[in-house]
Amino acid sequence: MVTGIKAVIWDMGGVIFRTEDETSKAALAEKYGLTLEELYRLVFASDSANLATLGLVNEAQHWQTIGARFNIDGNELDSFQEKFWDGDIVDRELIAFIGSLKEKYITGLLSNAWSGARSVLTDHYRCMDVFTYSAFSCELGLAKPDPAIYIKFLELLNVQPPEAIFVDDLQKNIDAANALGIHGIRFRDPRQAKQDVLALLTQ
Repeated sequence: MVTGIKAVIWDMGGVIFRTEDETSKAALAEKYGLTLEELYRLVFASDSANLATLGLVNEAQHWQTIGARFNIDGNELDSFQEKFWDGDIVDRELIAFIGSLKEKYITGLLSNAWSGARSVLTDHYRCMDVFTYSAFSCELGLAKPDPAIYIKFLELLNVQPPEAIFVDDLQKNIDAANALGIHGIRFRDPRQAKQDVLALLTQ
């Protein structure tokens, strides 16, 4: 048991919001002459994506940059985006679990995300109410695994590193959190993540 925990902080992509079916993404990649890995890299790890993650361009501008690569815009670019996100889900059971933690702990959402993330999670998926506080990299101008984003978020929560648990699917982000004294948990699946969180909160 870890005493003194005040906050449980969660990543979004790959944790709460996950791809359950890659069929549509695979078809999209094939249509535009890409491998699935190349498609993911284009959307999430290109220069444009990195700028959007830091809030230096908005999400629409990022997608326009992708569209320009394939000479598509308008309805075709809208269709590209819809097909890319098809097969992604918000894990309602995990959201409910986080909501149950809010009764005793500060619950946080800290995600590398673009300018449209907050409105989509609030208005479309309606899952933001389980978090006491949320922040996205595009809003802070910082991105994981930069230690500064963890420090900034903990300051917003008024929580010290040893008082926080952080759940993320990427080891580099967990390593950065651990280096600051935060209790990092690598997300592999919902059951494991919930068990690991509870193990730190209870005997």
